[in-house]
Amino acid sequence: MNVTENYTNMFHFNLTMFVKIGSFRYPAFVLCLLMFAFIVSANIIILLVISQERTLHEPMYMFIALLSVNALYGSTGFFPRFLMDLLSDTHLISRPACYTQIYIIYTYGSCELTILSIMAFDRYVAVCEPLHYHNKMTHKKVCILSAFAWIMPAFSVATCLYLTVRLPLCGNKILKVFCAGWNVAKLSCVSTLISNIVGLLFVVIAVFLPLIYVLYTYCRIIIVCSKMSSEFKSKVFQTCLPHTISFVTFSLSGFCDIALNRIDVEKLNRYLAVILSLEIVLIPPVLNPLLYGLTLPEIRKHIFRMLPWLKKHKLEQKMTYHT
Repeated sequence: MNVTENYTNMFHFNLTMFVKIGSFRYPAFVLCLLMFAFIVSANIIILLVISQERTLHEPMYMFIALLSVNALYGSTGFFPRFLMDLLSDTHLISRPACYTQIYIIYTYGSCELTILSIMAFDRYVAVCEPLHYHNKMTHKKVCILSAFAWIMPAFSVATCLYLTVRLPLCGNKILKVFCAGWNVAKLSCVSTLISNIVGLLFVVIAVFLPLIYVLYTYCRIIIVCSKMSSEFKSKVFQTCLPHTISFVTFSLSGFCDIALNRIDVEKLNRYLAVILSLEIVLIPPVLNPLLYGLTLPEIRKHIFRMLPWLKKHKLEQKMTYHT
């Protein structure tokens, strides 16, 4: 190995899970570019609708706006680099760029679960304690919860990443299509016991506690709904269904990513491993604006008012109906 190769290995990681798809890389690039464009435009539309309509300046909609901001943050940290790699024959990424990508993707994931947990609390108060809702979910409380949703993940991920950055490494091959903390830690020349303990604590705090809390709140909501009228159940179902689907989808995507980090990926089909690893950065940012934009009537009607071509289509339908 010459000096240039030594230098490259020292300051770069090699993302080795990219499969050779030949000329199919161009359709894959176009598909992913369109997906990125959809994520950006759809989430910006949700943000514009919620910010411009005063009737939507309520806790539930503010937390939906937080989900859209987080989707834009995570997607921007993933897609540009991924799109470049799709068209490239080599998949080297510098250490600073790799650590930056780890920080963005991990904070995105942790923020997503934290926001979904806060939304579960909001729905719990709205359904189980409706008379105290406006006293408990004040503007100040919403701001505090929103700040917590960003600060806690930022601090915890920074701590884990700091321990990973300090590790001396004996290799540069990461079996993934994007950088991940555990894959980097496995390249360490020394014991990773402290990093593993801190990482386990992070998973418990950022993943399992939110999971347990959301399950608890929905059990309470189900108990309350069982004693109410069908009209009340229908209203609760309408507001809780998008959150439930969003939470289950993200939890399954996160589980796939965590599981892939702990098993021998080389024994799996490469295409399957790539798809499973990409779920967490692809599905939630695409699904959330569709869920909240199409299933919640208040957001849906304002989106229809905002988009000119939808206005025109609606007008044409009315004219056809009257004639």
